[in-house]
Amino acid sequence: MKTTKLGTSGPKVSRIALGTMSFAGFYGPTDIDESFACLDAAREHGINFLDTAEIYGNGLAESVIGAYQRQTGHSFNLATKGGIVIGGKRGENDNSESWLRRALEGSLKRLEVGRIELYYIHRRDWSIEIEQVTETLVKFQQEGMIGQFGFSEIAPSSLRRAAKVAPVGAVQNEYSLWTRYPELGLIRACHETGASFVPFSPLGRGMFAESSPNPSNFSESDFRHGTPRFIEPNFTANIRQIAGFREFAHSRGWTSAAAALAWILDKGDHLIPIPGTRSSRHLAEWASASDISFTDQDRAEIDRLLPAGFAHGDRYSDAQIVGIERYC
Repeated sequence: MKTTKLGTSGPKVSRIALGTMSFAGFYGPTDIDESFACLDAAREHGINFLDTAEIYGNGLAESVIGAYQRQTGHSFNLATKGGIVIGGKRGENDNSESWLRRALEGSLKRLEVGRIELYYIHRRDWSIEIEQVTETLVKFQQEGMIGQFGFSEIAPSSLRRAAKVAPVGAVQNEYSLWTRYPELGLIRACHETGASFVPFSPLGRGMFAESSPNPSNFSESDFRHGTPRFIEPNFTANIRQIAGFREFAHSRGWTSAAAALAWILDKGDHLIPIPGTRSSRHLAEWASASDISFTDQDRAEIDRLLPAGFAHGDRYSDAQIVGIERYC
């Protein structure tokens, strides 16, 4: 696994990190043995960077990671997120110093560490200016609780405002072959400010996996219920279009998942995608993505098969998109 620098002052991390939202059952039930096996596989493939959040199972995903590190004696570079009010109404966020301090201290306890390499504001609290939130995060740095800080689902303008206060380590927004809006300024803003850009859902919530998801098999807790791209007739139209990309990837000797991640990595060294899985088998399908090199012909063919804006349906429903900073 190739490596890159995390943010402005962070360590060398694997070009691909592991997202752990599914450790907490967002895409169906799981258990600690399955999660531990996935973390074993991540280590075997050279992944040294994990992404999690307080809200993933109300701390469950963090607790799984903490237990794994304690039992195995292995330490990952960790990123986690806070700022969403757990148990509050949808879209209720709190970026006050007191709330964030309580959230961060809880994450440190569950992860069983004294310091977290990267701490994100999960969602903006519109009542507090981002400059003030940045000042709070700088305090946490100075107190030794975090190495770097970042923001999730923010606009390029907000990043530039925060970066005038202090260096921002990373920005985490959705980005993949079927969600391309970060190309309208955010990837560039990250590069110019020295922040890493961390795409979440880089495999389109399973659409670019080796086998297509089947909505009829989604559990009741599956996040994709109600997501427009997974509702007919959008879902079938998307499956048809992605099938051509999958055939192209196979013709080049790649899995479709590895090719989809390689497409992101090809955009710049400051991009660190975080595909999420709890399956060691699925992880093995994309772990070699950093070894893929595209030719100009490859890039042209991918653009022909999956041009920007090809996806049928929005990435979120109106209810799901609450709290996300829109900028285009």
